[in-house]
Amino acid sequence: MEPVNAAIIYYSATGTVHALAQAAAEGAEKAGAHVRLRKVAETAPPEAIEANAAWGEHVRATADVVQATHDDLEWADVVLFGTPTRFGNPASQLRAFIDTSGPLWFAGKLAGKVYSAFTASNTTHGGQESTILALANTFYHWGGIIVPPGYTDPVQFKTGTPYGTSHVAGEGKPGENTLAAARYQARHAVDVAAALKAGRAAG
Repeated sequence: MEPVNAAIIYYSATGTVHALAQAAAEGAEKAGAHVRLRKVAETAPPEAIEANAAWGEHVRATADVVQATHDDLEWADVVLFGTPTRFGNPASQLRAFIDTSGPLWFAGKLAGKVYSAFTASNTTHGGQESTILALANTFYHWGGIIVPPGYTDPVQFKTGTPYGTSHVAGEGKPGENTLAAARYQARHAVDVAAALKAGRAAG
């Protein structure tokens, strides 16, 4: 059987979600998947970005990360979306990318894939769970198979994030437990996608 194709598609302003996305990509690769790490387009005006030193620095530091396209969604067997929380919802930059996926959805090219999500907020209880649940609404419409990490690995009891890997950015950069959770979430999603792919090939 061909290896699973895993797309890690994210938006990050100052680097926190980027770090989670990199860890997820590592986890997917260790699970044997072909991996594409992709950022979505930045839609904020340059003056807003440069008004925040960390934001501007991150934009420049990740200039070489390939921008996500519809081809990445169509190619993937499993997609993990990463986004900071914005008032309990995904960032508008990620939503803008998702909102262009109508033609793929209409053609049935997003159905039957595995989907999972991860996030970060600036404060504790800053909307992490509602952000992941909001992304799940899209996965329902696509006919996706939602695979959360749940409490299915010891690291999940350390981080307490069964919906998807989450981090409180106000406490600093993601620590090893959080990065391990992101790696595990991707590995778990890839394992489920591999089982589905094998079953479909056998059927």
